[in-house]
Order: sequence, then structure tokens, then C-alpha cells
Amino acid sequence: MQKPVFIIAEAGVNHDGCLDRARMLVDVAAQAGADAVKFQTFRAETLVSRSAPKADYQQQTTGSSESQYDMLRRLELSMEDHRALIAHCRQAGIRFLSSPFDLASIDLLCDLGLDVFKIPSGEITNLPYLRRIGSLAKDVILSTGMADMDEISAALRVLTDAGTPKDRITILHCNTEYPTPMGDVNLRAMRSIGAAFGVRVGYSDHTEGIEVPIAAVALGATVIEKHFTLDRRLPGPDHRASLEPVELHAMVSAIRNIEVALGDAQKRPSPSESRNLVAVRKSIVAAKNIRSGEIFTEDNLAVKRPAGGLDPMCWDEVIGRCALRQFVSGEPIEC
Repeated sequence: MQKPVFIIAEAGVNHDGCLDRARMLVDVAAQAGADAVKFQTFRAETLVSRSAPKADYQQQTTGSSESQYDMLRRLELSMEDHRALIAHCRQAGIRFLSSPFDLASIDLLCDLGLDVFKIPSGEITNLPYLRRIGSLAKDVILSTGMADMDEISAALRVLTDAGTPKDRITILHCNTEYPTPMGDVNLRAMRSIGAAFGVRVGYSDHTEGIEVPIAAVALGATVIEKHFTLDRRLPGPDHRASLEPVELHAMVSAIRNIEVALGDAQKRPSPSESRNLVAVRKSIVAAKNIRSGEIFTEDNLAVKRPAGGLDPMCWDEVIGRCALRQFVSGEPIEC
């Protein structure tokens, strides 16, 4: 049986800079049964220039009156916030994760004791950043939105050359449009990544609804990441493309069901269906009354339920043999 899928409930910046709301997000993720709740660690000063424009989806959700820098300033979490959230996660029974967006944030999370580092899609071409995380030799989850196979290969090489073994790296297929159109998901690319690089793969989802991450699990994803919020109507850049609490719970439940349904790949009768065998399969029976010594033919034999008599796969061996006794119509044959 495969290891359970690692489900990351992506709170991201959906706390809107409010620590109490962030704690509520932790509680929702834990109650939904996710393995980890993930935030984002950054300082606007080191992440973006003051003139950086917002992404299109950010302008649609938050307007264009403020810069990306000003928006991110409102969404920062302090060191004290991180410590409070880590403590709250411990109390809620869920793992705390956060994606660092700059070198200082990598160091901050390392100092806080994180042993899994999630690299967001935007940093896949950031050489100094990748080297710093690779040098930690910790578990790495690498998102690949906007990347092609050559860029993935280059990032993987930087991480491994810096000191992180490939068997500690999971690569997530991802599309960074919020929400992602179904026609742009290209879920089969996840399997292509696994085949090309010999790594564990997963999927970071930004589509509406829950069906695509569930399908990703059926295709072999070992990690699923999905944004969630307390309420899609809240202001902020990511709320509209996020699951609400009931939907998050439904996604986690569905993934766990799919995990069980995938099984161990060995084809054999299951315990639940074995009891149906006698009622559903068939035996060779007399199609009409047969006298002792009469030759079995296709005219006087038939195949009918239930099983328990001669297997119909023995049909050719029975045809042409003599009946050892009399059989009445419908009676299982013996020979």
C-alpha cells in the first residue's frame, strides 16, 4: 500500500494580516483532516520593488489603486506571528508549513525548526534562493507553475548540487492562474515530470472545485496543495480562488477514499465480492433429461447459475464423454 497522500491546506495570505483569522484557518484545516496548513513568509521590502505591478488576478480581486508592494506589506506575518501559529498548530494537531519568498525568510523558517521547505512557483528560477534551500538538506516540495521541463531540470540540479538528495524532493505540477481554466490544467504533465526526473510528484491546484486534485491522486500524486479560506467573499487577492471550509473537508475526504480505492495493484477477488461468486458464476448443467451412458453434447448441456458444479471452462473436456448416471434437466453435471 502506498504512503498516504500528504495534503497541504494552503492558507497563504488569506489571513489578510490578522493573526486571529490565521488561527481560525489553522483550526479549519485541522478539522478538515489536512496533514499541514501552509502560510507564506516574506518581507515586502525584499520580495518586490515598490513599482512592481500586481498580477492580473490580484488586480481583479483587490483593485489597482495600491501597488503589489503595499498589498504585500499588509499581508506580512511577523516572527511573533509565526511562533504563535506554530504553537497553535501543535495544539490543533496539524503540521505548520510556510513558503519563504526571500533569503531572510528561508533563514527565519530554518531558525523556527521547519524540516520541510515548500518552494513557490515564482522562485524556481531564483538561483541564490534555490542554493540556500538546497544547502539545508531538508525535505523540499517544489512547485513548477509557469516552468518548462528545462527549467525544472535546472532547479532540480541546483538543489541536488547544493546538498539535497533527490529522494528528498517532491515536484508539484502547477498552474499559477487564479483560478486555472480546466483547459490549462494539463494534469498528465505531472506524470511526465515523474518519468523524466525519477522523483515523487504531486499537484498544487488553483482550479475551482475539488475534482482536479482528486483526479491527481488517482494519477499518482503523493502531495496535494489547495488554497482555502474562511469565506470567498472576504477581501484579499486569493479568497475567490480558494475552497471554503465545507469544500476543503469534502476534498480531504474524497482523497482519502481514493487512496483506499487505489489498493495495491494486485488483481484478485476482494473479500467483499468473494461471497457473490457462487450466485453470479455458473456451472455446466443438463439442458434436458440425460440417460445414463448418453453422450454429452452441445444440445443436452447448458451453462447456468449457480457456480459449484463443473466450471464452464471445462466445457470442451466434457463434450463427447458418457454420462455416468442419469441427470434431470437443470442438474449440475458430474463426469
